[in-house]
Amino acid sequence: MNQQAEAKAAFEAKLQEFVGLEIGPPEVADDDVNEAMIRHWCQAMGDTNPIYTEPEVGKSSTHGGIVAPPAMMQAWTMPGIVVAYDLDSLDDKQRELHKFFGDNGYPSVVATDCEQGYDRYVRPGDRLTARTTIESISEEKATALGIGYFVVTRTLYSDQKGEPVGWMTFRVLKFKPNQPAQPAADGEGSGPMSGKPTRMRPPLAHDNAWWWEGVDNDQLLIQKCDDCGTLRHPPRPMCSECQSIQWGSIESTGRGTVHSYTVMHHPPIPGYDYPLAVALIDLEEGTRIVSNVEGISPHDVRIGMKVECSIETTEGDFKLPIFHPVAGE
Repeated sequence: MNQQAEAKAAFEAKLQEFVGLEIGPPEVADDDVNEAMIRHWCQAMGDTNPIYTEPEVGKSSTHGGIVAPPAMMQAWTMPGIVVAYDLDSLDDKQRELHKFFGDNGYPSVVATDCEQGYDRYVRPGDRLTARTTIESISEEKATALGIGYFVVTRTLYSDQKGEPVGWMTFRVLKFKPNQPAQPAADGEGSGPMSGKPTRMRPPLAHDNAWWWEGVDNDQLLIQKCDDCGTLRHPPRPMCSECQSIQWGSIESTGRGTVHSYTVMHHPPIPGYDYPLAVALIDLEEGTRIVSNVEGISPHDVRIGMKVECSIETTEGDFKLPIFHPVAGE
């Protein structure tokens, strides 16, 4: 093992020493669950469910009174603006871990996902406590943002009696940012990192290369089981209905409707302009595909909107199926 590999192994061994540690003392909510905070949260989130804000409705419900929205669970124990002061005095293993990352060349962080589970509704008068543990640290990963490690924390929430009310896992990427493009002396740029970043090329494998070849030939293909005729996308080796591994394909018309969609604002991925509409499209042949919807403001995309596919060449000099609203619809 060379010196660089030894240093990396020692660094990753030290990282694993943080796994399983509580980040600090339990965080006890400053206030009991109360109607005023519930009301403000619902107003901010646009949640109009009356069991959260109308005492008579709550009383007549199965809850027997007002309850707090489950997704509000984290808000009760968050310390607020106090975290901006005197950070060095805080006994916090998570901050220690992030400093260790930074000292070793991984200064940047971005939240990637959060998951919550609920044991019961909380109601006015409950006082919550949160206990957070560093649950896992991944091996080194290569991402669009740079090389880094995914850190997962798990928080358990309990009430004033110590009984569980819910949990949350939170994942962040601690990473070393990709180096920005460096222009050449003539101002034109040179090498793969020069100029504006382009979209990442799709990964090609045995099971999907044929589909991308179809896109290169301006075809939107759908895999079809030879035995039972079931259509499937994305491509995969076996039919989920009859388990046959015999298949062919049909060419889609590219027409469909928006089944669901989201508008992405963050994190920025090279080659994409934000905000970005990402939609699940019901193709008229009877299967679905995920793609971008362009030619319209992302905020004007609607469920049920009729769209059609256009195979377009990206700035990375490869083709992608992009959907656009049907003219006149």
